[in-house]
Amino acid sequence: MKLVLSEKPKKPVIICGFPGFGFVGTIATEFLISHLNAKTIGYFSSMHLSPIAAIHQGKIIQPIELYYVKKNNIVIVHALTQVTGREWAISSAIEDLGKQLSAKEIICLEGIESINTSGNNLSAFVYSTNGRDKRIKVDRLNEGIIMGVSGAILLRVKSTPVTCIFAETHLSVPDSRAAAKTIETLDKYLGLKIPYEPLLKKAELFEEKIKGLLEKTQKVAEQKKKKEVYYMG
Repeated sequence: MKLVLSEKPKKPVIICGFPGFGFVGTIATEFLISHLNAKTIGYFSSMHLSPIAAIHQGKIIQPIELYYVKKNNIVIVHALTQVTGREWAISSAIEDLGKQLSAKEIICLEGIESINTSGNNLSAFVYSTNGRDKRIKVDRLNEGIIMGVSGAILLRVKSTPVTCIFAETHLSVPDSRAAAKTIETLDKYLGLKIPYEPLLKKAELFEEKIKGLLEKTQKVAEQKKKKEVYYMG
């Protein structure tokens, strides 16, 4: 996994969002990028990632792109592609990013499976490797299984403090409400002063965008497999 940077801000907070339960991390970071007017400063590159280029507003978006918000000194790691099987490589790249930028902290936004079938009043949880989670007035995650990139980051990254913010979600569909819950909790933690009234409405729009992009990438992947079978047959 290669890290490509056009700019190296010093001592930022790194916020990561990857497809996982309810695509919470991807939707939440998409909202942050738009709301905070983040600019592209780099990307992760690997021959093992799906070779899919998304085009948005006339610009090519990398499967895993890095954005920067100068006002808040925040770097956002935003993924639009499935990363199953590449979790360790990505966590290593994020650790390298943290070292190169002398990052203050790495924050992962993630969904966890909910037993709340109504979909209302979903809870948020937090876990930090250095005890900073006590600053947020939400429940600390004392029991649970963390999978995917967030799990790999928690296990691998030792050089930079790691905080994970989780929101209850449902597994089958992109969950904008859970994404909004992580944003609300993140705001309390970092003091970003994000207005909450338009948050859910915007998150729902991002949900449709993410859902559309994921459906397109899935179709491309299926077409690629069919071609491979045809060539081999």
